[in-house]
Amino acid sequence: MRLALYQPDQAGNVGTILRTAACLAVPVDIVEPTGFPWSHQALRRAGMDYAELAQVRRHADWDAFEGQLAGRLVLLTTAGATRFDEAQFQAGDVLLMGSESAGVPPHVHARADLRIRIPQAAGTRSLNIAVAAGIALAEALRQTNGWPE
Repeated sequence: MRLALYQPDQAGNVGTILRTAACLAVPVDIVEPTGFPWSHQALRRAGMDYAELAQVRRHADWDAFEGQLAGRLVLLTTAGATRFDEAQFQAGDVLLMGSESAGVPPHVHARADLRIRIPQAAGTRSLNIAVAAGIALAEALRQTNGWPE
């Protein structure tokens, strides 16, 4: 199981996701460019010292990321046809979150093997990506018995 972030905009969200990933022993892929300068100082604010423990791979762009992709690409999207709690996760899945401001472009959306959504109350647009990543990752780890010991 891996988490992947497509051109994230907010260092605080990335730091939070890196902290979650470090605690759960889940690697993270960052598809650049990011909307902020990549620095330990920017990430430490939210990720604290956990961000340094995370297994992170940075990719120069979508093509570089896609070229090394192994396993199914599972996109978290408000336009997903499948509820996250009805999806059947696999141990090798890569859970992809789009950027906070724009999501993912159509070609990335089309590339996803599975598009999932987290149900939300009427009148709301979307969850924070760090929160959404945690919700979906928890269900994926539960289904695949992937929790750390």
